[in-house]
Amino acid sequence: MKNFVVKTIANAGALAVAVWVLDKITLTGDNTAKKAGTLIVVALIFGLVNWLVKPIVKVLTFPLFILTLGLITLVVNALMLLLTSWVCGKLSLSFHVEGFWTAVLGGLIISVVSWALHMILPDED
Repeated sequence: MKNFVVKTIANAGALAVAVWVLDKITLTGDNTAKKAGTLIVVALIFGLVNWLVKPIVKVLTFPLFILTLGLITLVVNALMLLLTSWVCGKLSLSFHVEGFWTAVLGGLIISVVSWALHMILPDED
């Protein structure tokens, strides 16, 4: 359970950095507490999308992983971020990613920040 909470916090922090750095990734809310709550829910959705959909996409695009020496990972991460944005829109959450290239850059930022936070935060169960 502790590992799940740590991963969710790391995802929320990485998403917050992406929202802060990129103008076309938006998170709106009335106050800071509401934004933080929305960010936690978005992090949960992002984690769920990465847990359910990403492995299937990786298997289906395995030849592209070999052909591009793994660079297709940037596209897969962007698609997962766009899917998260779409799901948040369907759930009336105020998180939106505008455009594919914004999602590519956002996915890169989220990957780097999430990796750094996983290095700092404890990960035992």
